[in-house]
Amino acid sequence: MRLNNKLIVITGGTSGIGYQMVQYLHPDNRLIVISRNADKLNDLSRQFEGVVTFQADLSRLEEVEAVADLIVKRFESIDVLINNAAIQNTPTFLDNDFQYETISREITINFTSICSLTYLLLPTLLHRDKSVILNINSGLALAPKTTSAIYCATKGALNIFTQSLRYQLEQTNIGVQQVFLKLVDTTMTQGRGANKMTAEQAARQIIEGVARDIQDHDIGKVKLLRLLLRFAPSIARKIMKKY
Repeated sequence: MRLNNKLIVITGGTSGIGYQMVQYLHPDNRLIVISRNADKLNDLSRQFEGVVTFQADLSRLEEVEAVADLIVKRFESIDVLINNAAIQNTPTFLDNDFQYETISREITINFTSICSLTYLLLPTLLHRDKSVILNINSGLALAPKTTSAIYCATKGALNIFTQSLRYQLEQTNIGVQQVFLKLVDTTMTQGRGANKMTAEQAARQIIEGVARDIQDHDIGKVKLLRLLLRFAPSIARKIMKKY
């Protein structure tokens, strides 16, 4: 799908990869951005004329339902839903700074809210000749690391959800895509890893993948990871364990 003159919903569009996608897409499309931070949404509205913003904490399903209801009532149809928002908590279950209450919040933001928002906005996506649901995923969906167990689990769940949803919608106008990213330099990854991809590079390649209708888009070293998992799975798992 060529992303031109489309109505696009983006979650987590005020920072990182989401913000870079807004920058890329804004000149030629109409954008709806969902984020938790009201100040950042106000800044986004001032910077990008015409962007429609909605404040919602995606860890609270009642707010997910409320924002979906507002979008459905205001817009008869949308072309693209980009489920981008995610959080990652790095402590292990054995670390002193692990916080029990973060478990449900991380699962809800990274997975449950995506399932919910997708279902609630489905009627608007079915109104177009061609629509796309794009889920932003990670190479950690294919093989986990030692830290961030909840994050890895939600990304693995998102991978399976995306594939199953694709089967469900294959006779409709909606294409279901996902992108698997290598480590990207964002606020979430500060202080971790090396040789990171910039958020701008990630956003550009994500958008190119949508334009080329790539169903499962492996970016950067994820291509190598998938090959290793096929031909040398034990080596792949060993590498990712220390990632």
